[in-house]
Amino acid sequence: MSLKKKFLKSGNLCTVTFSLPKESLNGATEVKILGDFNEWNADRGIPMKDKSGIFTGSINLPCNEEYQFRYLIGNGTWENDWAADKYVASPFGVENSVVNVVA
Repeated sequence: MSLKKKFLKSGNLCTVTFSLPKESLNGATEVKILGDFNEWNADRGIPMKDKSGIFTGSINLPCNEEYQFRYLIGNGTWENDWAADKYVASPFGVENSVVNVVA
């Protein structure tokens, strides 16, 4: 699991690339990124694509913000990114991963 951040020259946006190893999927073939940036809506989740055993997905996020997120694995399992910038408690009794995009 990992997060890569690339701040765009405009200074207003950051491309965040999320990565999740295939082993984390327990046989599932689909995974989406859900979070504040898509209102936790599975229909608007960011699909991750399998690239040689590592599922990746990217999104451009406005800078100077923090965003909570989690991975929704095809079988209905939620997973955190253990390389997240930090974790915060959710109202559902679990922690959410957080990506901080401060330039």
